[in-house]
Amino acid sequence: MKRIRMTAWIAFAIAVCIYGAMTIWTLPAISEAAGGLAPFDMRPGGYSFAEAQAFLAALSTQGREIYLGPQQRLDLVYPAALALALGISLYLLAPFNRFWKGLLALIPALGMVFDYLENAAVRTMLLAGSSGLQPEQVETASRFTTAKVIFDSAGYGLVLVFLILWALRRWRNASAPRA
Repeated sequence: MKRIRMTAWIAFAIAVCIYGAMTIWTLPAISEAAGGLAPFDMRPGGYSFAEAQAFLAALSTQGREIYLGPQQRLDLVYPAALALALGISLYLLAPFNRFWKGLLALIPALGMVFDYLENAAVRTMLLAGSSGLQPEQVETASRFTTAKVIFDSAGYGLVLVFLILWALRRWRNASAPRA
């Protein structure tokens, strides 16, 4: 059990470090290179064809290189680290039987799958550019972005709920009168 907890903490640390690098370095650089427009990854509600076209038209060559290079390389490791950290946490914290714990642990795994699908779709859009962009490409990428956000948010939310329940159980046990 200790090894599983340690794996969760290591995965969490990796995810935090990578997310930090993306929020401090790559994503602001991409946004700046697109005249202040938010990168696709940072649009939780998705985006329209017109919004995607405007972003790609505004994105400089340097911004495209950062997006296709460092940002996508960081985003190769981040989804797996996040899914591992959240999945193990859900499995360990959920007060259910193994079947339900396993089912809950799949929620962040689905977020990871949609994140990787989003990354591939974004890469395709970046390579197509604003003039070669197709509405179907944008619709697909936007759906992947939204699905990623839904499953990741559900994972975060459930971990928070189960942490609160765990803390309440510990507090009750600690404050229970001893015989």
